[in-house]
Amino acid sequence: MSSLQRIAWRPQLPVADRLRRLVALALTSGRPVALWRLPGAQHPRLCLSLKVDAAYVGLPPALESTAPAGFAFFPFRDSDHNPPLFFPADLFFDLARPEEILVSPSAAARLPELRQRFAALPTATELPWHVSQQPIPTPASQAQYEALVAAGVDAIASGTVQKVVSSRAVRRQLPSNFDALEAFEELQERYPNAFVSLVSAPGVGTWLGATPEVLAEITEDHVFRTMALAGTQPLLPNLTPATAAWAHKDLEEHAMVARYIVNCFKQLRLREYDERGPRTVVAGQLLHLRTDFAVHLDQVPFPTLGTDMLRLLHPTPAVGGVPKQPALDFLRRHEGYDRAYYAGFLGPVNLPDVGVARLYVNLRCLQLRPQEAILYAGTGLTIDSDPAREWQETELKLRTVGAILHE
Repeated sequence: MSSLQRIAWRPQLPVADRLRRLVALALTSGRPVALWRLPGAQHPRLCLSLKVDAAYVGLPPALESTAPAGFAFFPFRDSDHNPPLFFPADLFFDLARPEEILVSPSAAARLPELRQRFAALPTATELPWHVSQQPIPTPASQAQYEALVAAGVDAIASGTVQKVVSSRAVRRQLPSNFDALEAFEELQERYPNAFVSLVSAPGVGTWLGATPEVLAEITEDHVFRTMALAGTQPLLPNLTPATAAWAHKDLEEHAMVARYIVNCFKQLRLREYDERGPRTVVAGQLLHLRTDFAVHLDQVPFPTLGTDMLRLLHPTPAVGGVPKQPALDFLRRHEGYDRAYYAGFLGPVNLPDVGVARLYVNLRCLQLRPQEAILYAGTGLTIDSDPAREWQETELKLRTVGAILHE
């Protein structure tokens, strides 16, 4: 597990100001920063890496207790301009324990210098968030997106794929005086059961989101967890999870994701897993179908199960399609833009109160640019998909993170 050591940290500042200065400490020197709040938690956590080049070492080779402590940020598709990132936790700050900071052995030696730099920063300093150097995606019009959906349905009808997940990007102006840390706080308040994150790194820019979907977890009690989350409808007045009715298209879409997870277990010749669902869950102003899977690692002879499942799962049928490679090939040919870190995954690894890893699919997210935000949303297509309905579903999903833009 983590080799971080606890150090007293008692600057005479309110907790929110401490957080802002710690973020500024990283950003003003061109270093990466990851800030997040786990689902159901009361306080966020912050991970800072002191070496810019150390952030680009890729994902730890194993999601096991031997992996280093830090934060993973992985793209939808690995490439030179969308590299897999792992930010080592040189400094780790838990706002539930504001009087201390956890430091790595290398950071401990530099602590006097860091304290001095921290004290010299003005509390109200403007934060120089990292900006991606990649071209801004071209938004699809409604007609273009509906044509993409129709092409996906044709591919399903021809037998090329069984399911494909189409998506689009949208450009929105940032409000005047937009503050990313305040937006992060607002997302926490709006979506208490989501994984809320704010990640900024050289070369890949700044990403903010509130995702409902677990990709892979290994908890402190040695349980591996994943989920199938697919099927969407709006949470209308007087509608509850218990009274929601689901269309055949949604049930079929969800079943494909659940079957894919079961097939991943079968590929590893694993039969000892728990399955719960499907059930209807609330995520913001949306309802989804969800099935949870769990494996008690102390009861099965699979020490690398977390790593093996992660490699099989990503990208899941909930963001790519079935079969995986034909669906990804379809998206490469037809989607028309680079998803970058949208529909990738992110989360803490081997940090206190985390367990071994808690990784989430990067949905309901936006990328920050100097004067605008790029929002992303997608929909799972089956043979019964209607292009106009799929467009409307993306509109609903865009509202989740778009709410912080106060349009």
